[in-house]
Amino acid sequence: MKAGTIIRVIAFALLVAFLVQPYWFEPFFALFANDGAPAIYNQGDLLTLTLLHLQIVFAATVAAMIVAVGLAILVTRPSGSEFLPLSRSLVNIGQTFPPVAVLALAVPAVGFGAKPTLIALFLYGLLPIFENALTGLTTLPKPVVEASRGMGMTSLQRLRKVELPLAAPVILAGIRLSVTIGLATATIGSTVAAKTLGEVIIAGLNSNNLAFVVQGGLVVAVLAVLIYDLLSALERMIARRMGRGEPA
Repeated sequence: MKAGTIIRVIAFALLVAFLVQPYWFEPFFALFANDGAPAIYNQGDLLTLTLLHLQIVFAATVAAMIVAVGLAILVTRPSGSEFLPLSRSLVNIGQTFPPVAVLALAVPAVGFGAKPTLIALFLYGLLPIFENALTGLTTLPKPVVEASRGMGMTSLQRLRKVELPLAAPVILAGIRLSVTIGLATATIGSTVAAKTLGEVIIAGLNSNNLAFVVQGGLVVAVLAVLIYDLLSALERMIARRMGRGEPA
């Protein structure tokens, strides 16, 4: 087993142990707590907050993936190429406003809670997935595409059996970036009453307790690194199977 894999396994094991039994790690986090302040977050269950945090990110990423890949497919068809400028404008909306501004605009429309956070993460996740899907679908090996045409495949069959499988590693790279952005951005959802790990960080800031801030930040960071590495490994595996080499 490679050293990098061992480190990731240890990091995952420590993360699970901390979320299930956080008080085992109290001596470490006590180094960051003020005198008399609790060293371990005690205003909610860390495991529950982590699962809810992941749930929001997953839901937003799935929605962004469906819309972004759908738009990429549309604009790479001869009948939809004229919609490329409009599609680019749409997926860039999330990058135009900072996340806090999106939350502020969404709250009056949908109220407090998870919904405004989902909207913000959805908008922020569109661009990387769309651009990677567009790249993947426009850089397909021409001999393979021509061969599929020569076999008499319909446009839908070529898309389903040839184009999307070949573009999958590049599309997955965009999804990986979207998930990484979403994991970090979701923390601000707690400012509008969404149940995320941002609650831990905000509680630490409000009480001037650095231990809470470190806990929330570490959990988000470890999750981001582990999920990033997992999706990277999946990209490489798919790329090898498709014969397209290592993804960027």
